[in-house]
Amino acid sequence: MADQEGTEGIKARLSNIRSVEPILGAMRTISLGSWLAALKKRVRVLGYAERLLALLPALGPHLDASRSGRRMEKVSPAPVAVIVIGTERGLCGAFNNTLVRYAEDELASMRAHGSVELHTLGARVTRALQRLDHEIAWSRSLPMAALPSSDLAIELTQSWLVRYEAREIDAVYLVYNTYRDASRYEPVTVRLIPPPVPTSAEGNLPWPPPYVDTDPIDLFVRTIVLWTTSELYRTLLDSAAAEHSARYRLMEGATQNSSRLIDELTLSLQAARQQAITAEMQELAAGAGLIGGQDTLPA
Repeated sequence: MADQEGTEGIKARLSNIRSVEPILGAMRTISLGSWLAALKKRVRVLGYAERLLALLPALGPHLDASRSGRRMEKVSPAPVAVIVIGTERGLCGAFNNTLVRYAEDELASMRAHGSVELHTLGARVTRALQRLDHEIAWSRSLPMAALPSSDLAIELTQSWLVRYEAREIDAVYLVYNTYRDASRYEPVTVRLIPPPVPTSAEGNLPWPPPYVDTDPIDLFVRTIVLWTTSELYRTLLDSAAAEHSARYRLMEGATQNSSRLIDELTLSLQAARQQAITAEMQELAAGAGLIGGQDTLPA
């Protein structure tokens, strides 16, 4: 390497890598903190959603079927809304490309059965789908330096529920990369609206039965709205955990590679300096007549 690049070339490469290494380390640390924070929040939101679900079996016997089934009459089909949740930033490997390939298959399958209204969350996945000539009805950016907020989940859920009740959309599906473990994520599709939640469950009803001192329909609707909002927020955190774990792995690998390159270039620089010193000493010795000048040894 020293013969090809020379000492100055090795010095330049070494300086460049050393200047980048602290940035890689900082990004790795930030990604790790965001990853762990997303997992911690996701656990809390999941517990909250489970407590909401526990209320529904007790409300089931009190519901007025004639009022709760007001969407059962036949109407003209409305499009389904598909929300693809990607990232706002890059440097997370094939995260968005994997999601886009999966989303394309899901969109093709859904369009074979009816009309689809495509929505996106995250600038990266929005641009990727636009480059593939997908018409995006609505897009929204995600926080650049923080995790998605519960306010965003509340705002989006309320707007989609209003459109669902107005029969402007028939369902809402979320397409995103779900977090599996520290080294793996997987694209999935889940239905958010109408929420796939139970209204009754034989054998799981509390005893004695709870006393409902309010309109059970209003209580049921309020519980469903809260559960749907928590499910969207959990999905956003799930996607964020997958994103930041992927970015952490990428930054960890880049940091290790930079350390390895610094070690290799340092050794190459030392070898180049040693060769330069040896060559200079040989030139001095040759100039002083200490070496060279005799082709044969005396008999």
